[in-house]
Amino acid sequence: MKMVVIGAGAWGTALAMNAAARHEVRLWARDAAQAQAMQAQRENTRYLPGIAFPPALQVVGGDVQALLADADLVILGTPMAALRGWLTELRDCLLPLAWLCKGFEAVPADAPAGTYGLLASEVCAQVAPRLQAGVLSGPSFAQEVARHQPTALVAASPHAAVRDALVQAFHGGNLRVYANADITGVEVGGAVKNVLAIATGLCDGLALGLNARAALITRGLAEMTRLGLALGAQADTFMGLSGLGDLVLTATGDLSRNRKIGLLLAQGQSLEQAVQSLGHVAEGVYSARTVLARAQALRVQMPITETVVALLAGTLPVHEAVQALMAREPRAE
Repeated sequence: MKMVVIGAGAWGTALAMNAAARHEVRLWARDAAQAQAMQAQRENTRYLPGIAFPPALQVVGGDVQALLADADLVILGTPMAALRGWLTELRDCLLPLAWLCKGFEAVPADAPAGTYGLLASEVCAQVAPRLQAGVLSGPSFAQEVARHQPTALVAASPHAAVRDALVQAFHGGNLRVYANADITGVEVGGAVKNVLAIATGLCDGLALGLNARAALITRGLAEMTRLGLALGAQADTFMGLSGLGDLVLTATGDLSRNRKIGLLLAQGQSLEQAVQSLGHVAEGVYSARTVLARAQALRVQMPITETVVALLAGTLPVHEAVQALMAREPRAE
């Protein structure tokens, strides 16, 4: 199989490296100089330093459309903020296509009241309805995938051809890929778990204990499921890799950027300081407000998400965040 991975960030690079052990893979970088440097150095020194590229991986720049002429699969490894533009550009592409980003699209500051962010699949339906597209998601840290450590992912799409292409492309070695037609559920899990991981990082940073962490993860899964069901997802999806699996990994793993944000906030850093110290995108910071807006539009209660949004906005001090959650009225589970 011949595939093109658009976007040379950590996750796009990691998947390209993994797949290049079995397929012909070209990794496209937006900056031509960056592409040349990675091709010469045989590693992504910014995002995955010290992990050598497999010999077959090619890093390229230039015209993306020209690369697609003899490709079998397109992977969009761009952030959520860039997805709409890329889907618009590729709207007439006849190849199976999948994105890697997780979250809801950000709403412009000048958007009318009541406007809410869309999932990636909803953006695709708007700007590229004819695309045969889907998402590759699940519990995964880029460093471990790049190092070929055991990982399980989910290939989600309403199109069987897309699911089959993703399984063919990435299933093998220490990477296992499960197919799922419930793209809404998979995307909701990928979006909400980042927000919940900030809350869990805060919990750990304040040394509230393992009981508190377990409660946050469990009740966070309930929030995620409520939102997903309201959007038409299947309940079973949230007990799988892209729901519970991704939540547990992101909320407890030391490589989690979103958990790290919570830890740094608990240490007294400002949000700006915490984000700058990471050097990478922490999607939960940018998607928390859009997750909450979508939930409010559907009248879905998400108290943990609401607390994280207030914390990130600076309207709720760190030491009051836990109190705000624990002071809620009692209710049946």
